[in-house]
Amino acid sequence: MTSDPVHRYAVYFAPRADSAWWRAGRRWLGRCASRLEPLPQAPLPGVPAPELHRLTKAPRRYGWHATLKAPFALAPGVDVKRLRAGLRGLCEDFEPFTMPALKVAMLDDFLALVPEVGSRAIDEVAAACVTRLHALAAPLTPFEIERRRAGGLTREEDALLLRWGYPFVLERFRFHLSLTGTLRDAAPSIVPALADAARHAFGALPACRFDTISLFAEPKPGADFVLVEQMELGA
Repeated sequence: MTSDPVHRYAVYFAPRADSAWWRAGRRWLGRCASRLEPLPQAPLPGVPAPELHRLTKAPRRYGWHATLKAPFALAPGVDVKRLRAGLRGLCEDFEPFTMPALKVAMLDDFLALVPEVGSRAIDEVAAACVTRLHALAAPLTPFEIERRRAGGLTREEDALLLRWGYPFVLERFRFHLSLTGTLRDAAPSIVPALADAARHAFGALPACRFDTISLFAEPKPGADFVLVEQMELGA
């Protein structure tokens, strides 16, 4: 998964693939984006296994991650070698750090892990990924713009979409690791059961280190995203 053609790339934070955070996340989602294999999900009290599988379908496709630069096609004349070089240069400008404690929270209509307090360090890395890699990404097509707008955007988010290719960046950025897809059609008892199970699954883990940035790829339209490389910060 290192050569073109690839449909899209994405720049994510993902815990190191040998860490407890990675193991817990891939088990929760039921898929490992590094080994490219499905995994059995741990049974959760109050959540039937088929329902857990259904409600985690959306984040499972993308792999265990927090978005720094949303999926994008490469600009004409740009290849993955140049993308890797740009990302490696970016990583050299940031030092590893320990993130604030992560808590389970509802974001819009889905559950996610989010920092208990704001982190300037996270925000600065995310902003750099958006702005410094922007020239390597192909412009959005009219179809992609309208698809994003169909979800409902504020005026500020629409401006960010047109400028940077994604509406939830910079001042609208919210660091999060998605635990579920939409819960709008979940039974009322399922949501608190999922939240309790997530607190149990992730609450006892050691502090999460932000010491790499990960390059993911979508091999073809609609395919599962795969982990291509994790690059060290400060290296």
